[in-house]
Amino acid sequence: MDYPITVVARLAGTTSRTLRHYGVVGLLEATRIGANGYRYYDSAALLRLQRILLLRTLGLSLPAIRAIVDDEPGGSPASALRAHLDHLRSEQRRLDQQINAVLTTVEALERGEEPMPETMFDGFDHTRHEREVTERWGEDAYAQGDSWWRGRSEEERRAFQDEVADLNAAWTAAASTGVSAGSAEAGRLAGLHIAWLSTVPGVPRDDEGRLSSDYLLGLGEMYVADPRFAANYGGPGGAEFVRASLEAWLARRP
Repeated sequence: MDYPITVVARLAGTTSRTLRHYGVVGLLEATRIGANGYRYYDSAALLRLQRILLLRTLGLSLPAIRAIVDDEPGGSPASALRAHLDHLRSEQRRLDQQINAVLTTVEALERGEEPMPETMFDGFDHTRHEREVTERWGEDAYAQGDSWWRGRSEEERRAFQDEVADLNAAWTAAASTGVSAGSAEAGRLAGLHIAWLSTVPGVPRDDEGRLSSDYLLGLGEMYVADPRFAANYGGPGGAEFVRASLEAWLARRP
């Protein structure tokens, strides 16, 4: 069954204009165009749109998303969608915590009681990255990185985030197509990844001023162990590919 663009836009919570733009940039072509000029989308197109919208929530650029969805084995998004479940479930748990915290506060106020600070902010932990960085690499590493980020302009921040999104998409695409961790392509991506990390002050370095091998190996382990990071690379399999590629790159470094 084919669905007209207005129905698809309503179901997906987007706009017809956005869907037409996706068609212009080659991200989501209409299945057919009717005699009246209306665009229609079949079930395969709807599955692709679901994948696109999921990737958009991760902050990926449209070119990066196209690279990922175009490289899906057999054209099926099923395995790629499954890779996002860990990330979505993690977000669901966080939102559930926030809902319960707000509900507890409302109920306390309705009873004329003072809300308990210990429960008011459950799920609103905006310092988790500070704690993680501090615990792993020290207070100075976090302070330098935080100061550097706050000193960036909005345009510079967007450019940095776009670079991250494109790099994550390239890793995901390479992993999904079976690229070997010891290949030239994986080495190229590892080099880009390390060059990107090197732009951030405060990251641990060795006596020669290069990023510390222990730091890079630790990052690889963190990518695999933490679903939030693994989601950036399409899931656990992609994160394992990044870790193995970084290890291979480091093994070749003089």
